[in-house]
Amino acid sequence: LTTLLTRQSLRRSMPASRFISDKFFPERNKRERRKEARPGELLEAALDLFVDKGFAATRAEEVAARAGVSKGTLFLYFPSKEELFKAVVTENLSGRFTEWNAEFEAFEGSTSDMLRYCMRIWWERVGSTKASGLTKLMLSEGRNFPELAEFYRQEVVRPGHALLRRIIRRGIDSGEFAPVDVDHAIYAVIAPMIFLMLWKHSAMICVDGESEIDPEKYLAIQAETVLHGLAMPPKAGP
Repeated sequence: LTTLLTRQSLRRSMPASRFISDKFFPERNKRERRKEARPGELLEAALDLFVDKGFAATRAEEVAARAGVSKGTLFLYFPSKEELFKAVVTENLSGRFTEWNAEFEAFEGSTSDMLRYCMRIWWERVGSTKASGLTKLMLSEGRNFPELAEFYRQEVVRPGHALLRRIIRRGIDSGEFAPVDVDHAIYAVIAPMIFLMLWKHSAMICVDGESEIDPEKYLAIQAETVLHGLAMPPKAGP
């Protein structure tokens, strides 16, 4: 009885056309769901190949094969390899700035805690993932693809710099940080991040090979170093 009622409930809640499609045309419905998932599968395959091989060396047919589709199908969704790369950047990097700016607005702690949080969360959400290899790719190949370099600068670099400026200005306005040149101070935060991305995606040749690097510990130390440099100096006595 319970099974019967459950089935009847499901049928009542399911649109008739969808129910008929699922019941009588399961393969067609499966293909439709597969079609909806295809752009995401193509972007995932492209991210893997771009990071592993670089932009120039990655061929469109390789991306299609990795995603299990034809080259023609790939170009139905992304008309060129350049547009595919832009979509990968948007999906994995630039699309996150709305979320990060909302977190900035909602953050209630000190600016020092905000900066620590920023560096830690960057590692968790981007630095430790495959997506961080996109920065290494642009550093090595951006000069050869000026259109993509400008797209990356517009969609990733400028929003990222703007967010870091907001954080440091917040500290200055609250009296936590000394009045520094914000446009230059942001690079004290960016440099450790770039180092970790190069370390992760360059066979770790940035280090001596004898000592281990714990990325979270490294970033925590770098954050304290930056904060010590930004801190408002104590007022001199009378």
